[in-house]
Amino acid sequence: METQIDFLQWLEPDMAFKILTCLDDSADLIRASAVSRCWQNIVVYNGLSKELCVRKYPQLAAITRVVKQSHDESEPSYDLVEIEHQAYASLFRALKSFPQTYCIADPVSASSTDNYPEESIMNTLDPREKILHRESYWSSKGSDDPEAPETLIYNLTAKLCVITEINLHPFQALFQMDCPIYSSKAVRFRMGHPKSWSELDYDFMEAQECADDKFIWTYTSPIYPVATGEFENRVQRFKLPEPVVCVGGFLQIELLGRVQVQAADGKYYICVAHVQAIGRQLSPAFGLEFSESSDSVSLKYDAEQFAHIMKNGNNSSLSTSLLPVQPPRQLAWGNLQDFLHMVQAHPDGVEYEWVDDDEFEWI
Repeated sequence: METQIDFLQWLEPDMAFKILTCLDDSADLIRASAVSRCWQNIVVYNGLSKELCVRKYPQLAAITRVVKQSHDESEPSYDLVEIEHQAYASLFRALKSFPQTYCIADPVSASSTDNYPEESIMNTLDPREKILHRESYWSSKGSDDPEAPETLIYNLTAKLCVITEINLHPFQALFQMDCPIYSSKAVRFRMGHPKSWSELDYDFMEAQECADDKFIWTYTSPIYPVATGEFENRVQRFKLPEPVVCVGGFLQIELLGRVQVQAADGKYYICVAHVQAIGRQLSPAFGLEFSESSDSVSLKYDAEQFAHIMKNGNNSSLSTSLLPVQPPRQLAWGNLQDFLHMVQAHPDGVEYEWVDDDEFEWI
């Protein structure tokens, strides 16, 4: 057998390190670390798995330490560097392969609400009763300024999620003459974590207060134009340029500009029927722990849960959601006609299509 050599050992350490940083998949880093003790030292003790994660998902730079959750006392102990390597290698894989799901859990606050609780932000989470119950939407207060913005803040299903797309359905007032759509001109999205977790015990919705200044936003999206006009009563999808890791579990939807005046008072309003955040929930395999006293963020890694999810997946992801979209033609007959449609369950006139999950293209 010909003599075989480990070419990395013949290189300067900086050059060997630079070569292995060209690997762009954690699975390749795992394989490389198994080649020899030399390769393992370069990969593990230079933190290449963490470097890869932060390079692809810059929001992860906020994490300061890793804690491994153990279910077995007889499990062999690892040093902190090895634990970090395992955790980040697994996290990188999870960010790309965990099943997609809907990631909004609860509303936190709205910058304003016209009639609370009838037009609360809470109404934006359930799309199933949009036809017969006209109050099932959120409405801002009226403004004389068409550029006045509004914000909606939501708590995500986990402190650590990767979000790929946000969907927004502007509200159409079928109970008003000409059936206007109260859309914003544009939207922008922010993600982050609270400045103080203890302050979130306060009920901002009930108090009708805005919580914008209670958060640190670590990601801000580009501004996306919202389609407006007579036939834009539909779910509008805003795909983020790159998947974004939300470290902290909070999403802000910023509604920029107003297009529709209400005839009754001559003021501009924004109304939203439904919102969705599409992404990957990383718990229970991964979690976060924030320490306000030391200003640190710990990544909690559960190898057993990670292996279980990778093996079995998640059959409950992307459960059915019904979203009304605009019919080909809209008959604008005003309050009386709309009332008759509601009572008669739309036997004629306005008809609705429903968008189900299999009509979406998922990444």
